[in-house]
Amino acid sequence: MTSVTILIPTYDEEDALPDAIAALNTLDPQPDEILLVDGGSGDRTVELSHAAGFRTLVSPRKGRAAQINIGVSAASGDIVCVLHADCLLPKDAVKVIRQTMADPDTALASFTPRFTGKDGTRWGSTFHNWIKTWYAPLLTRPDLFVRGVRLLFGDHAMFFRKADFLAIGGCDERVAVMEEVGLCRNFARLGRVRLVPRWVTTSDRRIAAWGRWRANWIYFKVSMMWAMGARETLKDHYPDIR
Repeated sequence: MTSVTILIPTYDEEDALPDAIAALNTLDPQPDEILLVDGGSGDRTVELSHAAGFRTLVSPRKGRAAQINIGVSAASGDIVCVLHADCLLPKDAVKVIRQTMADPDTALASFTPRFTGKDGTRWGSTFHNWIKTWYAPLLTRPDLFVRGVRLLFGDHAMFFRKADFLAIGGCDERVAVMEEVGLCRNFARLGRVRLVPRWVTTSDRRIAAWGRWRANWIYFKVSMMWAMGARETLKDHYPDIR
């Protein structure tokens, strides 16, 4: 049976991690490995990871791109799912991952994020995130759009074959945010990029902090900036929320 690694890149995630750990414990079947790669947290993130029994690495460089690269290289699984600490997978996630990647024509896939918080689901932002997977490639890479390629983002819990990730050179470590967009473009050379119609529950903490309209504007703005080549300055327009 194809082995699956859940890879969690973290930085100061002690508040979000307990819920993620609880959700991962309910997965049926369980993944073959849960690997947390920390970026030098100053809180209890690494302690919580050790206590949960996760394989835990500390990256010499902070940044999701670098942490993902290190994690995928170290992963024991044939398939790797990159899970943000504030995202909760469905209970049958491992089964869905294996079934999806059994299609040799699929190079990259993800779940569909549903933004939730104390007031319930934010359906407007959830819909915008879904439709953006279509309109973003239409506006920025129409050549990919006509091939049916979806543009996926980090809170989608993207998954792929380890060998394919290494073959395309992994994440661009110069990019502080939206490293997954470059992955979509590069994986599209190998096969289909798919959005699986199964929810991954994603924290609405950024939307709550920024406000609904500002949050959707930020998401749109950084997507367009990435398309126009402003890769290394994106972090200046994407406030860090924990």
